[in-house]
Amino acid sequence: MRGGRIRGGARVSAFRKTDSRPGGIAYEVAGLAWLAEAGPSGASVVPVLAHGPTWLEEPRLRAAAPTAGAAEEFGRALARTHAAGAAHLGAAPPGHSGDGWMGQAPLSLPARPEPAPRSGSGAGKASSTARGSAPEGAGSPAPIASWGSFYARERITPYLGAPAFTAAERALIERLCERLESGAFDHDQPRLVAEAAAASGQVGAARTHGDLWSGNVMWTPDGAVLIDPAAQGGHAEEDLAALAVFGCPYLERITAAYHEASPLADGWRGRTGLHQMHIIMVHCFLFGRSYVPEAPAIARHYA
Repeated sequence: MRGGRIRGGARVSAFRKTDSRPGGIAYEVAGLAWLAEAGPSGASVVPVLAHGPTWLEEPRLRAAAPTAGAAEEFGRALARTHAAGAAHLGAAPPGHSGDGWMGQAPLSLPARPEPAPRSGSGAGKASSTARGSAPEGAGSPAPIASWGSFYARERITPYLGAPAFTAAERALIERLCERLESGAFDHDQPRLVAEAAAASGQVGAARTHGDLWSGNVMWTPDGAVLIDPAAQGGHAEEDLAALAVFGCPYLERITAAYHEASPLADGWRGRTGLHQMHIIMVHCFLFGRSYVPEAPAIARHYA
């Protein structure tokens, strides 16, 4: 399967998925189509056969054991999907309006995030999904230039209200958000994404799956296939970090092939925990104390 088309007899029967959350199916359908638009050189994406407001049908994929070769091809293909680009950090798939979902957790998808505050105007404080309109005649606000500001405001702070956290744990995570807001951890996208951004004024972020834990990669006789995305404009390293959260077959082969196709910025291994913070915060929000120790541990390491 490649680019949303079935090949090689991978389709066995239809699988129907239901979701009654407002916009849940529409967001998933738009995300799958957007990822598939990266083309035949990008990562394979499960196609949608049919859908309605609260359901979608996909082919039931035939499972196969992953191989080193399939993992390497997946790494290279994922790099090309990321390089297809997104307008800005947090951008929704084209055709989708409003916020989205990551599993059962709400996901902020700001249409045009506000610029990061200037020095002395509260740049060190994380706020939840701060947005607004520019004064008349001033034009649209520019997307947040700082990845750290975006990550703190839109991918960590919205989940800090989870009752699983103690006051001390929240304070520790807030200190990490302050460091992120300061720009201390800002870093470049991988080379192919950076080149796409330089070549086009329409690319301001990577085109990411957004929830790429290993369970959302199906291994078939034709290789890896992406399912169940929370597609968005993001940093490419977050997808790679998510693969490591619960373990992924041949992860080193995947990342090595990715790095060969689209070299990652220096120090990327040391940022893996930082890029896992979002998915860990979502798990704390959804599942409670069993995941909480990981979030403060990451915050303590980077704060």
